[in-house]
Amino acid sequence: MDDYLSEKEQWEWLKTQLKVNGPWIVAGVAGGALLLSGWHWWQGHADELASQASAQSLQIAEAFGRRDRARALAMIDTLKREQPKSPYLDEVNLVAARAFVDAGELDKAAASLKSVMEITPDHALALIARERLARIQIAQNTPDAALATLAAVDPGSFAPRYHEARGDAFEAKKDFASALKEYRAARAADGTGTVDPERLDLKIGDLVADEPAPHAAAGAK
Repeated sequence: MDDYLSEKEQWEWLKTQLKVNGPWIVAGVAGGALLLSGWHWWQGHADELASQASAQSLQIAEAFGRRDRARALAMIDTLKREQPKSPYLDEVNLVAARAFVDAGELDKAAASLKSVMEITPDHALALIARERLARIQIAQNTPDAALATLAAVDPGSFAPRYHEARGDAFEAKKDFASALKEYRAARAADGTGTVDPERLDLKIGDLVADEPAPHAAAGAK
């Protein structure tokens, strides 16, 4: 608007603009109010869903604790169906995997862990699930599969745990030299207590005790 219009002319211009654009202005304000109201509704709905999922995850854990596995699995299926993207699914799948291991159903435990690995947006949780899957594969007498599982990613701060799991896989293959190397790497890399040092020392000690003495190895040649 021209800065040099008189006050009367400005007033006349404003009335004209309101007459022409008034309905659009009102519609814009109303639309904004609806958007704000919708956002508040969605936020409240999301909070309610999260609260429900949290309560369900606790009930699932309790059902597994009571060994009521049928009820626990039924509740997991319900949570998957109703909230397939809920972060609580990761937790219940890890709990389910533990219950399957305790029951000796390693295939089902592996499936639960693979679900976490493939779906979770939590990188650390995916690394934990991958390590546990590798340990199940070792228990299934497939150490090569375990080594492939562990080699597929950079473990970052979980490196000590991955080294130890690789050591277990090599020991299962009776590749004791590689196992000892991995156990020592785990011991050296752990500065935050992510692995049990006493357990590692026992594993290292057992393998060192079985190593041939240098002079014996030379005599063998």
